[in-house]
Amino acid sequence: MKSAIIPVLLLVATTAFGSSTRGIENLIQRRLPKHAHEFRFSLVNDTRGETVNDSYVVSPMHDGKILVEGNSLSALSRGLHRFFTDIAEVDFYWFIGNRLDALSSFPRLSETLVGESVVPWRYHFNTVTFSYTTAFWSWEEWEDQLDWMALHGINLPLAWVGVEKVIVEVFRELGLTDKEIATFLSGPAFQSWNRLGNIQGSWGGDLPYSWIESQFQLQKKIIARMVELGMMPILPAFTGFVPQAITRVLPNSTVVAGSRWNGFQSEYTNDTFLEPFDTAFADLQTRFISKQRDLYGNITRFYTLDQYNENDPYSGDVDYLESIGRSTWESLKTADPEAIWVMQGWLFTSNSRFWTNERIEAYLSGVKVDTDMLILDLFSESSPQWQRTNSYYGKSWVWCQLHGYGGNMGLYGQIMNITQNPIEALANSSSLVGFGLTMEGQEGNEIVYDLLLDQAWSSTPIDTETYFENWVTRRYAGVHSLPKGLYQAWETLRSTVYNNTHLSITAVTKSILELKPSTSGLVNRTGHHATTMTYDPSVVVSAWDLLCQAATTEPSLWGNPSFQYDMVDVTRQVLSNEFITRYNSLVALYLDTNATSGEINAVGGKLIELLSTLDAALSTNDNFLLSRWTQSARSRAPATQEKVADFYEYNARNQITLWGPRGEISDYASKTWSGLVSSYYIPRWAMFVSYLASTPTESYNQTVFDTMLLDFELEWQYAKLTTPRTQGNLQTVLGKVSRILSIEE
Repeated sequence: MKSAIIPVLLLVATTAFGSSTRGIENLIQRRLPKHAHEFRFSLVNDTRGETVNDSYVVSPMHDGKILVEGNSLSALSRGLHRFFTDIAEVDFYWFIGNRLDALSSFPRLSETLVGESVVPWRYHFNTVTFSYTTAFWSWEEWEDQLDWMALHGINLPLAWVGVEKVIVEVFRELGLTDKEIATFLSGPAFQSWNRLGNIQGSWGGDLPYSWIESQFQLQKKIIARMVELGMMPILPAFTGFVPQAITRVLPNSTVVAGSRWNGFQSEYTNDTFLEPFDTAFADLQTRFISKQRDLYGNITRFYTLDQYNENDPYSGDVDYLESIGRSTWESLKTADPEAIWVMQGWLFTSNSRFWTNERIEAYLSGVKVDTDMLILDLFSESSPQWQRTNSYYGKSWVWCQLHGYGGNMGLYGQIMNITQNPIEALANSSSLVGFGLTMEGQEGNEIVYDLLLDQAWSSTPIDTETYFENWVTRRYAGVHSLPKGLYQAWETLRSTVYNNTHLSITAVTKSILELKPSTSGLVNRTGHHATTMTYDPSVVVSAWDLLCQAATTEPSLWGNPSFQYDMVDVTRQVLSNEFITRYNSLVALYLDTNATSGEINAVGGKLIELLSTLDAALSTNDNFLLSRWTQSARSRAPATQEKVADFYEYNARNQITLWGPRGEISDYASKTWSGLVSSYYIPRWAMFVSYLASTPTESYNQTVFDTMLLDFELEWQYAKLTTPRTQGNLQTVLGKVSRILSIEE
């Protein structure tokens, strides 16, 4: 089917994946040790001509054991996952963790299971996921993530962790001092945008070398596990962004300043960019890639390289853009003759005014061999670019689901788009070679991620109604019996919350309670950070009520980690939605009547009451704790270095609130977490209510209020929280929620 692309991809896959089944055997031993002996794995040669799509066969053996055969390690993992989901009716989740051990008894296989992927590559990660989600992850968290990825068929993941080790060593070899390099590197929670060339330097303190070394050690484990599990890691390449002092050691180098990003002061943006046609660029590229090969081995031919992500080129001249593309490609091929340049296609969406079709074609035409480039159509479900660019003018590309920005938390999906559209694209684009997940933050909504990864193994669009029903069965595995209410709740969500078709709202909706208080501009937002709901909020209340009733019918659900998580998450959503109603009442009272301060405080008090109840519900589950995030950050510091731990916590706090030294991207990566609601959002809204109560309508001044607010927000950045721990009883809190929603208990 994709004859022009197949030979290169087949060569790369064969080179990296090897032939040992030890990785999948270790996975089953980790996750289901009591039954690991029940499985046999066998790699078989693919004899179907040119196709490189993965295939598996799962069949019963004469001794009762289960034989999993496949033409790759990823195919074996996927075959194993098929047995778990279709026969054992259990699954594995990144937040909930291992649910495979919920098997009450080990099922026997009576029929052969056969499967084949419709694309050779299943991609995972956005560059910024490594800051929004995994910035402070331990190896244990990465183990869960990598096993989830393997079982769900991912075989082409981005591998950004620890690249600063390579950056520092290459720049040192060039003659730059550690002090000069330190002015370039960013803090732990902001490294993604340093890697993309959006920001330079670090506010609040310099990046410690102990961080660089510990992340490098973590990266070695991650990459080794990826390879063991049959994944092809995509490693970083040299992009061209360099410390400003580059001209001291390379006085004749051709450098330009990148564009200013999101209002940051020049000391933190306008990154220095070494032009790729400068001879030093190819030299640094070779140093960079050679050093990675020395550190990790010869384990990939895929290299991520984004030069213009939200960063305008120096010139829009088409000849200039072609030369940039060509010089960059040539530098990669010099460093590694088999190199494939992986690029996020976000630039063509985010700055479509600059990136006309003529300029896109010129830039991409610099890569003279189409199969030497792999473009991630980063936002295919809402803003696909492959059609307008004629499938990126023949370059290989991946259909991707972005889904959400900044790790924002909201129930959301586009189930029709992520089942029908990729299959339609496959039929209409000969250079489409993969499906992938490119969420900015990996937060909840597991079902929409599972759905796209499963679609990669179905040649026709998945029937989502049947899919959701089967997913619910697996989701709550281990419960004696599943009440109908569970299925009804998820069917309600499937047909509404997860079925957005209004693309003025393109991604996870943001709760207005996480936004800076104001009398206008908060509700009915559209675009990336929409606050407009694409459904009647009563449907989520109905789903919430069905979940509560299900637990009344089957009390063992309260002990099920999946149910506990979902119950908190749906509660979070219904209260977030109800907050809009109470906010509108407050603003209407203030703007449209001659309300007294007492009346304003009374209505405003209902806002605060709701937020307090929300915080109490969130506090019952450790996946919804601010302290889990901050303590994870602190734990990355050496035990005796309290100041380093403080710096890491500052980074963690700043990212999810002000996002910048003075709120340059305030509330972008907001989270509805216990501790954050109580210590940050409640004080902000309490200040707002107090301001309204003391300020006549005609004297309202948002600038004055924002200045007061900023003083509080800046002080909050340096607070500290204790070790994460859950508290309270969810069932008790749900009684309070019921009263807020006016539902009979």
